[in-house]
Amino acid sequence: MTHPQITKEPARLELDKINVGYNGSLVLRDLSVQVAHGGQVAVVGPNGAGKSTLFKALVGLLPLRSGRIFIHGEPLGHHKDCVAYVPQREDLDWRFPVSVADVVMMGRFARLGWTRRPDKSDHAAVAQALEQMNIANLAKNPIGDLSGGQQQRVFLARALAQEPHILLMDEPFTGVDASTQEATLSLLDRLKTQGVTVMVSTHDLNMAAQRFETVLLLNKGLVAYGPPETALSADAIQRAFGGQVLFLNGVAAIVDDCCPGDEEHHHTEAA
Repeated sequence: MTHPQITKEPARLELDKINVGYNGSLVLRDLSVQVAHGGQVAVVGPNGAGKSTLFKALVGLLPLRSGRIFIHGEPLGHHKDCVAYVPQREDLDWRFPVSVADVVMMGRFARLGWTRRPDKSDHAAVAQALEQMNIANLAKNPIGDLSGGQQQRVFLARALAQEPHILLMDEPFTGVDASTQEATLSLLDRLKTQGVTVMVSTHDLNMAAQRFETVLLLNKGLVAYGPPETALSADAIQRAFGGQVLFLNGVAAIVDDCCPGDEEHHHTEAA
């Protein structure tokens, strides 16, 4: 079955009462959210709140128990290359013997299918993505030989090569060097000018408040959604993090973010 060609435009993303989980247990319950065309959303919540689960559902890695997801007004799965996903580095096997260029070319596979070989346009997209992330000099290096920050840049380049309408980044600022963090923030600025819709999960409340126009606060479901000044209010943070949050002179600090859940354990910076 073929689908009509979608013109490059900011993607409207709609979640309608979705329920998602693992092995019989629900992680996200009754979540409904609409992300504006070209919006940039920080997804915040304690470990196990459902941030990674949400992203995996948005790319079809986890089936919905119920509810619906729409992109460009069409059901999830209609646009095979519309959503790019950058997972946490801890979720990946870095021993796989492929080069940096091979990994970035994987971003073109949805367009290539199983039969067509990469052509000049595919190689050009890969080269441009490598240049954008300032890793063109690493193209032939084995992915496993790279530093954590370099690996993060490779997977961002793979997402760029896909030319997505929606980009999902799961904890891209965790465990990377300052230059990679700044390169990622610069990428967010460029994507905004291009109208690409972006969702980024982060444990850094400061960054969520200062660098994002919208915050989605989760804890197994929707806690708050809106501009940072409302979504990250003291009451909303308390409801999301519970005993993990301490307020000092009105400033929130996450003092213990090591609850078991579906995501890796990290410490959250003060906001």
